[in-house]
Amino acid sequence: MSAASSESRYRVTGMDCASCASKIDTAVRRLDGVEDVNVSVSAGTVKVGHKDDFDRADVVRQIRNLGYGAELATGNAGASRTHAHADHDHEQGHAHDHSHSHASHTHDDLREAGLPWWRTKKVRLTAACAVALLAAYVVGHLAPSVERPAFLMALAVGLVPVAWRAVTAARFGTPFSIETLMTVAAIGAVFIGAEEEAATVVLLFLVGEMLEGIAAGRARASIQGLTALVPKTALLEQDGQATEVPADSLIVGSVILVRPGDRVPADGTVADGSGEIDEAPVTGESVPKRKGVGDPAFAGTVNAAAVLRIRVTATAQDNTIARVVRLVEEAQESKSPTERFIDRFSKYYTPGVLVVGAVIAILPPLVAGANWSEWIYKGLAILLIGCPCALVISTPAAIAAGLSAGARRGLLMKGGVVLEKLGKITTVAFDKTGTLTAGRPVVTDVVSAGRSERDVLSLAAALEKGSSHPLAIAILDRAKNDKAPVPPAFDAQAVAGEGVEGTVGGDPVFLGSPRAAEQRVSLQPEYKAAIAALNAEGKTVSVLLSRGALAGFIAMRDEARPDALQALDELKRAGVRPLMLTGDNRVTAEAIAAKLGIEARAELLPQDKQRIVRELQAQGLRVAKVGDGINDAPALAAADIGIAMGGGTDVALETADAAVLHGRVRDVPNMIVLSKSVMRNIHQNIAIALGLKAVFLVTTVIGLTGLWPAILADTGATVLVTANAMRLLRWKPAR
Repeated sequence: MSAASSESRYRVTGMDCASCASKIDTAVRRLDGVEDVNVSVSAGTVKVGHKDDFDRADVVRQIRNLGYGAELATGNAGASRTHAHADHDHEQGHAHDHSHSHASHTHDDLREAGLPWWRTKKVRLTAACAVALLAAYVVGHLAPSVERPAFLMALAVGLVPVAWRAVTAARFGTPFSIETLMTVAAIGAVFIGAEEEAATVVLLFLVGEMLEGIAAGRARASIQGLTALVPKTALLEQDGQATEVPADSLIVGSVILVRPGDRVPADGTVADGSGEIDEAPVTGESVPKRKGVGDPAFAGTVNAAAVLRIRVTATAQDNTIARVVRLVEEAQESKSPTERFIDRFSKYYTPGVLVVGAVIAILPPLVAGANWSEWIYKGLAILLIGCPCALVISTPAAIAAGLSAGARRGLLMKGGVVLEKLGKITTVAFDKTGTLTAGRPVVTDVVSAGRSERDVLSLAAALEKGSSHPLAIAILDRAKNDKAPVPPAFDAQAVAGEGVEGTVGGDPVFLGSPRAAEQRVSLQPEYKAAIAALNAEGKTVSVLLSRGALAGFIAMRDEARPDALQALDELKRAGVRPLMLTGDNRVTAEAIAAKLGIEARAELLPQDKQRIVRELQAQGLRVAKVGDGINDAPALAAADIGIAMGGGTDVALETADAAVLHGRVRDVPNMIVLSKSVMRNIHQNIAIALGLKAVFLVTTVIGLTGLWPAILADTGATVLVTANAMRLLRWKPAR
């Protein structure tokens, strides 16, 4: 019977380019029991699918053999449910009893992950090579007789580590690595007496690698930098005393004190106090948000004014920022279609380059009697031009930067596939409640009849005080905003299916549905017509009676979000068709849709929404579905891209392909714009990588350029491509 499958995740250091990823992928796949490998340079992780009886320490050993630092990522017990703690300990023991030299080398590597760039091993090697080359020039100038040995020694400083990596890669299944091309070219150059050029070429190669490492580190740090927003300590309130404790020790239900100017150390809800919270670090919103009792507060935001007591709703590893970082890392591990194609292409490309180099070096001298030394030199230059580094890094670098830039602005996309597909969307189907609208009713009209509007609000608010019904909250909010006094109500009680009644200021007062009000008093025709007109606009009307007569009525509706109209206009300008799919009644849906200028389909069940999405796809449209992730789940799953709208809720983050964390409708067009920016960047990168190669291929064959320009072309292309991708980290949505 075959063993069941599990998945483990490893953190890897020293891995800076696609060539590193390819070597690790090939070496790990050769282990018995490994079923699948996914290497992410941008996240610095390796995911391995394997049989349950597989020893996970074997992967650590295999990666260390290649010269990289590796360790099992924390939280792997969850990824590989069937492993017991004993097994983890057994595997830890395996890792530790491995040869001391390897263990210390790897711990150095893992420690390096936190070092500034100028103290890393790659920078030290590059500096040593540069010093040796400079010394060789000086020695050669002072004593020309020892010039050749001096340059050979300078070459050895840089080439020996590179050649060792080439041999190791070949041993573990990657004979055609970039290091192999480099080593063959440098040794070949020595044989034709070009050791000075060979040493310079190796230095330029190391400089390129060092720059790649710095760029990869920047991309990784950009998303990890989000975690730095959360303070390390919190003021925990117990028995009336505030004690400073580590933020990661807080448990759900703890009450913390957040003083003015402090960052909120955990996700929670305001338990006491009210004031403004600056959410700009997390949401990018420039205007602080007013928060009162019961309102959510996110970890990493800044308390602007008053002392707040916050009840913790999520532990440190589960707060919004931690989950966003985790999801982005996972997203960076999944490859886009373009990236997968380039990976497959490069497997044939590198051996092809070796063949072309050999043909150019051998054929002209053999067939046409050309100069051997000259054509071998050109063949070696072709090897260097052919390095696929720039081409292979062109896509993952742009995608990693795009995912990070989006996540920092509350646009969460789960992987390169999602990022690529978003730019091709032609139709966006929005849910209404909680997506195009805020999901809670607000008072839209206060109509008085015999009493002032202020009196109508005061009496209604008096009856509703203490109620948690959405309509009651809408009335109380409006009374608060209009500064209408709320007198005490006595004997207030709900009348089932009708409304609420009580006594305010000695007078009997009733607030309820128009039908229930008509059973108590007769309404004049003009008031009946006004109520009917409000109902026709999709508004809910509550009628207020006082002293046995009509005092007035209040209309409420779940209104469109403030940015909805602008967002839908942006979609239309981009050639994307927006429409509304809702389970709400037709009258309300059509009233909101008319206000927003979009088509509405109402009174739909979850399966109806899914059917409509399928029908749109059958017409050849690429459909994105935006919803709250619960009743929209079937439609979100059926759409080309499912986008969850929410303030970082579990369902929103886990079910869809993408999530708009801060509930802004305009973030949907922003996501599409970001996708198009990333795809444009990828196309630029591929053009830079292949264009420079084509130019230098021609100039080398006709004898205009040699080894130096060849390696400069490759290193230059890699640096240009990476720098171009890093521009995306600064991406901001248009205001």
